[in-house]
Amino acid sequence: MDPFLEKRLKELYEAREKARLGGGQDKIDKQHAAGKLSARERLDLLLDPDSFLEQNMLAGHASDQPTDGIVCGAGAIHGRSVFVYSQDRTVRGGSVGIEHGVKMYKTIERALEMRVPLLGLHDSPGARLPNAGELDWLSQAKRSIFGNISEKHGGAVFFPNTLASGIIPQISAILGSCGGISVYAPALTDFIFMVDKISHMFITGPLVVKMTTGEDISMDDLGGAKVHAQVSGNCDFRMPSEKECLDEMRRLLSFLPGNCDEAPPVVPTGDDPHRACRALEEIVPANPSKAYDVRKAIAEIVDNRDFCEVKKEYAQEVVVGFGRLDGRTVGFVANQPRVMAGSLTVNSSDKQARFIRFCDCFNIPLVLLADTPAYLPGSAQEHAGIIRHGAKVLYALCEATVPRVTLVLRKAYGGGNLGMGVLPGLGTDLVLYWPIMETGILGAEQSVMILYGRAAMGDPEYLNKKLAEYKETYANPIFDASSNINVQDVVAPAETRSYLIRALAMLRTKKAVRPSKKHGNIPL
Repeated sequence: MDPFLEKRLKELYEAREKARLGGGQDKIDKQHAAGKLSARERLDLLLDPDSFLEQNMLAGHASDQPTDGIVCGAGAIHGRSVFVYSQDRTVRGGSVGIEHGVKMYKTIERALEMRVPLLGLHDSPGARLPNAGELDWLSQAKRSIFGNISEKHGGAVFFPNTLASGIIPQISAILGSCGGISVYAPALTDFIFMVDKISHMFITGPLVVKMTTGEDISMDDLGGAKVHAQVSGNCDFRMPSEKECLDEMRRLLSFLPGNCDEAPPVVPTGDDPHRACRALEEIVPANPSKAYDVRKAIAEIVDNRDFCEVKKEYAQEVVVGFGRLDGRTVGFVANQPRVMAGSLTVNSSDKQARFIRFCDCFNIPLVLLADTPAYLPGSAQEHAGIIRHGAKVLYALCEATVPRVTLVLRKAYGGGNLGMGVLPGLGTDLVLYWPIMETGILGAEQSVMILYGRAAMGDPEYLNKKLAEYKETYANPIFDASSNINVQDVVAPAETRSYLIRALAMLRTKKAVRPSKKHGNIPL
């Protein structure tokens, strides 16, 4: 071998080995001691074996900042292409420096160019502060801290994130204590994963909070996984470990298309499309006042009981998530009668509207399972802006063009008919009833009391007679379907799965045209 080539190959292999070790084995060991994986170990678990093609691996190695604290490249999940970056806490604490930011920016750009999903593994405190040596150099050279920054940098990754929104799925995992850039960028993506005990998101950490406000609060209480999963709603999936987090990211991607021009992948599940759902007759009580867990109903309907729930712990009065019907991805939105009787609220409206819009972006048909007494009344909801937040759902429903079926299980009163797409004119393709359902401005008992209560004072037998008459006419879906052409069918509970599969097959080639415009102005 030529001596010069031999010398350069030795330098190359040494630089690569240095990059693979990041900040060094000692710092990797500290990550492990804290219960965390290294940046590269995370990629090994997330991606298919031997699929990762790293880019800009040698960035920063000559200045003793291997990869400049971020590992970027392309890989595959379930054999499908993705782009990914993984911040490396062992190099400058994972802070976002110049090369680091450019690598992150270009990874998002490349995912958009290739029209494949983007996954970001975040473990960074945010923007990098210059150390003493760098400050001295800047001072001597009379240069600004921002003097070397181009338009494509860590503080501008929000631009390609925004351009990519609705074109490719974007998924983030918070795998450390993150602030600044490393929380705003994930906030612009479609889904955020967090891990108990190691994940934190905040704009300002506990120390700054105490200095400025006097409030003494722990990292977990300020921005831990539980807080963001249950209180703020920033976290879509809270996981007990990094491995389970990365596995769940892979599972989520299996439901999603690569981009907005593709249909979601069809996965043979082996579950009979004609399977009768007899268990639904027991899961859902006929009495509209009795609670039940709608998740059990969804599990009975979808293929192999495989339901990927989104924001499981937030605004639990509505359930949203992905399942399959005959191998094809479907987005489910369902009222949850066991929480606030399935009422529509400020928080559930945000959760519902965002999920509907995601499904519409990525060609995922929607099934809405309605069982709601309408919007939750009271000054707390009114003052929190239920009108504005509820309008987000109406906007999302009216904007959506994917196939959509609404099935009323037991009840849909008042504004619940709007929020669940029951009323005609909101773009729902099929409105279906179960035979036990009732709909109207109010429930049967409330309606009868208003109409006949005063006249029947002291005569409960008369009142019961009127209630029976009301239920057999105005609150009888079979009677209603005779003259209400907007109701396409009354479906027996056991037929639900097979009917939905056939209905969505019929709607598969649907093309809806909306007026051309720059963009709408959703009531944020």
